[in-house]
Amino acid sequence: MTVAEELTPAASTAADAAGPETESEEPIKKRKNGLYPGVSDELEESMKSGWADTELHDLEPIAQAAETAARRAALSARFPGERLVIPSGNLKTRSNDTEYPFRASVEYAYLTGNQTEDGVLVLEPAAPGGHTATLYLLPRSDRENGEFWLSGQGELWVGRRHSLTESEKLYGIPVSDVRELADALREATGPVRVVRGYDAGIEAALTDKVTAERDEELRVFLSEARLVKDAFEIGELQKAVDSTVRGFEDVVKVLDKAEATSERYIEGTFFLRARVEGNDVGYGTIAAAGPHACTLHWVRNDGAVRSGELLLLDAGVETHTYYTADVTRTLPINGRFSEIQKKIYDAVYDAQEAGIAAVKPGSKYRDFHDAAQRVLAARLVEWGLVEGPVERVLELGLQRRWTLHGTGHMLGMDVHDCAAARVESYVDGVLEAGMVLTVEPGLYFQADDLTVPEEYRGIGVRIEDDILVTQEGNRNLSSGLPRQSDEVEAWMARLKG
Repeated sequence: MTVAEELTPAASTAADAAGPETESEEPIKKRKNGLYPGVSDELEESMKSGWADTELHDLEPIAQAAETAARRAALSARFPGERLVIPSGNLKTRSNDTEYPFRASVEYAYLTGNQTEDGVLVLEPAAPGGHTATLYLLPRSDRENGEFWLSGQGELWVGRRHSLTESEKLYGIPVSDVRELADALREATGPVRVVRGYDAGIEAALTDKVTAERDEELRVFLSEARLVKDAFEIGELQKAVDSTVRGFEDVVKVLDKAEATSERYIEGTFFLRARVEGNDVGYGTIAAAGPHACTLHWVRNDGAVRSGELLLLDAGVETHTYYTADVTRTLPINGRFSEIQKKIYDAVYDAQEAGIAAVKPGSKYRDFHDAAQRVLAARLVEWGLVEGPVERVLELGLQRRWTLHGTGHMLGMDVHDCAAARVESYVDGVLEAGMVLTVEPGLYFQADDLTVPEEYRGIGVRIEDDILVTQEGNRNLSSGLPRQSDEVEAWMARLKG
């Protein structure tokens, strides 16, 4: 990795990102251990000129421009007469002078489609009613003061930003320079709400104008607005799932290589598909072989992959618009389930079938969880692992020793989407067409669980699919991956050749 020789702007937040130098602005800093002592006057003048005009003139609006406009209109209607401030967030340091890959806040991306750091969407109350939306972004890095080649965030180091004019065309919103925003917000009057937790500079500018309670109402509204997906979102989720299906196929084809190395070969194989076809993985891939499958969020992925054991692969591709799949399959590493593995797997499959059948408009959100848990509790009683009857087991929650988690969650731009929604709107709510959720029952028999026969210990099974609620019932977006045990074996045999 190359090291920027001179520089780093004093800050790159929305409030004081590098730009044309003024009396109040700190100059671009020289790196302590840079190899060049400075910039000669001649080099400085050379770098200011001789560059072609690269302004893009034939840009079309982003694919979701109509949807983001409708989302902003709904937000405007909910908070009339109030200034609303939604930041994208800032870069976060990974170590020393390297940053984590940037991912804009979900609230900001949902309302704008923009994904760049330091951006801020502001909805200003309009005199006749409603709001005027303005997108505040960093302009292209400055060539006059050398920022474009001296700053660690200059375009010769990290790539070209869109100009403000280009951004207006892309996002269908008036665009202004974000470096002027913090001062303007300090002078703002009237009620203001801000989405917290993403931009400390913007929050500091509003510190005497906002309250935690009112800001939480904004966050909750934006979370609940995502409960029902529009047509664009459903299409993106299907894209994410389709890529994920191909990622699972990739993994099955290289299980022999994973056996020779570790779970990380599985993680890396899936990651390749995610980066080639999407933006990233939607969450840390769980590539859990053998007893690791009993750890719900096993993301170390450094264990052995052994023939005769099971692989629990929980993974999802995230699209370029941030929508993620979330799919789990539990696969026999050698391609064939043993008798006890099949017994446990088929119980989880039956539970998932019951859960999926309960997903339909008008049903309670909890119904699919209850249906799946009832099947699993009945199997545990049947196998003599817990004393019945089933109603007693469910009332006391005794099955949870082995089922552990809820049977699903909302899915969208976050893998656990809409998490800030009110309980009455989410887990105590009613399903509607357009909602997308996971159905993912599991059974996990820990390797040290002395309450079950030895043959059960170390076996963990989860089956997870992404389910769209439709007017007629539901559609399994991830039906491209087999689920029944015999179909899984046949599918793996075909892929392995």
